[in-house]
Amino acid sequence: MTELVIFDCDGVLVDSEPISVRLDVEMLAQLGIAATEQEVIERFVGRSPDVIVQEAGVELGHPPPDDWFKRGEEQLRERFLAELAPVPGIVEALEQITTPACVASSSTPENLRFKLELTGLYDRFAGRIFSASEVANGKPAPDLFLHAAARLGAAPAGCVVVEDSRYGVEAGRAAGMRVLAYAGGVTPGHVLSGSGTVVFDDMRALPELLKQQR
Repeated sequence: MTELVIFDCDGVLVDSEPISVRLDVEMLAQLGIAATEQEVIERFVGRSPDVIVQEAGVELGHPPPDDWFKRGEEQLRERFLAELAPVPGIVEALEQITTPACVASSSTPENLRFKLELTGLYDRFAGRIFSASEVANGKPAPDLFLHAAARLGAAPAGCVVVEDSRYGVEAGRAAGMRVLAYAGGVTPGHVLSGSGTVVFDDMRALPELLKQQR
């Protein structure tokens, strides 16, 4: 039986990934680092924000300017205020899901609350929102998902993870959880497919897929 559904946030609940990817390309270009949107998706989507800072430092041979990441965060917040919306179909899906659910995301707690409140989803998960800042290792390590399950008293085998990134899907598998991988965003289905994983591309199908996991 499914005891707990663990939702990623970006790309699963809020349609933030296209906005973030475009800005990441621009911010890297400011450092003289050329990267396509596809390269950003493959390297950074689903991972903790500090990873892009670390990787930029490796390519530059020194850390980026102190205010570079802060400027990027400020610009991202402005774009979210103008553009951010729930992932298409997720509100309808959540209305039908009765299994206990939580959020486990690579975003910081502050950014998680901002995005979920902005899209009207915060109250659905209040008190059950977990950030990678709470664990030693972010995705693709299983730490965050195991932390969320432990906090809510669920066995890993009783959890279903809803993810949209390669790193998130790998984290779910590493945690010994079943994975429903959403391929309606920026990461194609063939990247997400694998053992213990069901790939789908329409959030309206999620309630029925969860029933099939029981």
